Amino acid sequence: MIRNAVLCSALAAVVASPALAQTVQIRIENLQESGGMAFTPFWVGFHDGSFDVFDAGSMASGGITEIAELGDTGPLTARFAMEQPGGFDATFADPSGPPVFSPGESATMNYDVGDATVNRFFNYASMVVPTNDLFVGNDNGREIFDASGNFLGPITIDIFGRSVWDNGTEVNDITDGPAFVAGIDATGGTDEFVDIERFFSRPGADAYLASIIGTTTAPGDEITRVFTEDQLIGRITIVPAPGVASVGLIAGFGLAARRRR
Repeated sequence: MIRNAVLCSALAAVVASPALAQTVQIRIENLQESGGMAFTPFWVGFHDGSFDVFDAGSMASGGITEIAELGDTGPLTARFAMEQPGGFDATFADPSGPPVFSPGESATMNYDVGDATVNRFFNYASMVVPTNDLFVGNDNGREIFDASGNFLGPITIDIFGRSVWDNGTEVNDITDGPAFVAGIDATGGTDEFVDIERFFSRPGADAYLASIIGTTTAPGDEITRVFTEDQLIGRITIVPAPGVASVGLIAGFGLAARRRR
């Protein structure tokens, strides 16, 4: 009887524990047609709401520049680890081929995001390829769980052309230092020192995109079409991972799949 009472008390303590681990399924899609532009691997993070990937209307800093100019998630990952030691982040790449999300490609991944009563907010960032320093991402964390750790989804984040940001650190010139363009050094480019703003708010945005048509990317794909301001170019969907228990400190797992339309 004593043993049973102890076991029941222990089980109750686990169930009542404020640490509510959640495993979510994230799907990322490039909705552009063949010949369109690509996305580099996405940085994704779940945190307590105090982490800023970037601040719109301010100068770029803290890892977003490396993503916007080179598709490099490393510096942002390092900053996240320092500022959010209890958070969860990952670089979401194509698990079965070239890591970029080419037009028509998508991938799905399951992630255990840790304590959902704490890691309630979601951010993402990815470079638009090929460009000098354009990227997609959210400056304010999207609430995914409530204060009790309950999932608020399904969550759908539609990425339109008007959602694209200009990092403001490199002049938009497709012949001068853009990343992933065949025959061009991506570490070059003329520096620019302006605030992060919506790309289509910049003078000359349409002309810059038009200049990209005919460009050949490093993998050998020719850009034959570019996006418009109102075009739906990508989508992120977040749902509970199918068939995965989430109560207590249960370890998560990762599964990936990729398809081409």
